[in-house]
Amino acid sequence: MITYEDFERANLFFDAKDYAGAARLLAPIVEEEPGNRAAVELLARSYFHSAQLGRAEEAFRRLVELDPCNGWAHEALARTLERRSRHDEARTYRNLARAMGVGSAEKVDVSLTAADLV
Repeated sequence: MITYEDFERANLFFDAKDYAGAARLLAPIVEEEPGNRAAVELLARSYFHSAQLGRAEEAFRRLVELDPCNGWAHEALARTLERRSRHDEARTYRNLARAMGVGSAEKVDVSLTAADLV
């Protein structure tokens, strides 16, 4: 059984910049609670920062699916796709993010959460 303390521990790992460690703790949380947007977002950010870009893409896509109006999630997915040299595909998500009022990746750090942008 996953507890809130497990999520908080993963958050501590992320804050300590142990992104791979945070991802290891978060993966079972997201598996048990696939609709938990906070856990999915932190997992995606952990994968992104630990250069696990395929997993980051999958997690950001899940976040966009869970919350299609989250412009930050679209921008983070665009940035992930760009890092994977898929610029044409990234453009679609970047345009959606801009339409939702979120600036480009040069202005938005993917280490920020959606709540930080409000």
